[in-house]
Amino acid sequence: MIKLKKYAAIDIGSNAMRLLVVNIVEQDGKEPQFNKSSLVRVPIRLGQDAFTVGEISQENMERMCDAMKAFNLLMKVHKVERYMAFATSAMREAYNGKEVVAMIKKKADIKIEIIDGKKEAAIIASTDLHHLLKTDQTYLFVDVGGGSTEFTLFSNGKMINSRSFKAGTVRLLNEMVCDVVWDEIEKWIKSNTQEYDEVTLIGSGGNINKLFKMSGKMQEKPLSYIYMNSQYAFLNSLSYEQRISELGLNPDRADVILPATRIYLNAMKWSGARNIYVPKIGLSDGIVKAMYYGKI
Repeated sequence: MIKLKKYAAIDIGSNAMRLLVVNIVEQDGKEPQFNKSSLVRVPIRLGQDAFTVGEISQENMERMCDAMKAFNLLMKVHKVERYMAFATSAMREAYNGKEVVAMIKKKADIKIEIIDGKKEAAIIASTDLHHLLKTDQTYLFVDVGGGSTEFTLFSNGKMINSRSFKAGTVRLLNEMVCDVVWDEIEKWIKSNTQEYDEVTLIGSGGNINKLFKMSGKMQEKPLSYIYMNSQYAFLNSLSYEQRISELGLNPDRADVILPATRIYLNAMKWSGARNIYVPKIGLSDGIVKAMYYGKI
């Protein structure tokens, strides 16, 4: 007997918003299957407001509201039976974040929860990571967002430590990450990974997914530190306009991809990792799985 459930997740990030609709296939005696039915991404850069002026602008509030109305209609069309909407770094820091949440509930009938970095890391980690984690190895999981980066260390299949830092791509673009933050990240990575002989990185976020796609590699194959370094130099040699016209990057990806690559490279350098694996996972996948397994 096969049963089908439809769940959706809304991820309101600092660089973009996503609606993920998933078909969950349940079959007796088998693990449930999570199949992506639809993914819609809207480039509303909330972080630009939140990190520079401290509040979400009127224009972006309206754009956000329109996006949420559209998401609501899409969920209706897909016959979604359950959804959750989480907002991260930008909404955490905007002093009118709660006001925006109330307005969207009223106008678009979507309930949003603003979550902290620790919960964000935990939700992402509750995705399909256990399929990737070889129990005898050590992994540093790095999720780079627009406003923050979450680091989670796994060893022998268990989570050892986790920390969120205010170093995201939109913040870096606005030159809002001081040396002290970089020093803290370096110290945290080094002190948490020093006792392990070998550490492998797992990368998550829109930018590393794009870098992986551009590499043309098979899904199970990692990207090497050498490849990441040369790719960084190559991207850096192109202008913003060239990254759009020659590489076909979206305008809201073409600028943030550089600071994101820098974060991954530093994480590899400080942990001594030679490779980075890029599974297709993110906050929205984590929300669906955490909902299904009753973790949120």
